[in-house]
Amino acid sequence: MPTVLRFAGLRIVISPADHRPAHVHVMGAGREAVFKRRCPDGPPELRESFGFGQRELTVVEARLHRALPALCDEWRKRHGDHG
Repeated sequence: MPTVLRFAGLRIVISPADHRPAHVHVMGAGREAVFKRRCPDGPPELRESFGFGQRELTVVEARLHRALPALCDEWRKRHGDHG
């Protein structure tokens, strides 16, 4: 899956063959979370998480919210509308 953002040792990815609703995968160190992006205004919403603690998820959600315009644009490039 193509990486669209990196921070704190994590990769934020959007698969070119992914499904709606619009979302991103947050991956790193054997952990993964999926956030619905809720474009264009957010905030991102946790769909599922494996291996992340609640404190980490709060930080990730805040970072995704700050990056939401770019993440929405990346989804649009790959999949069209926000779905």
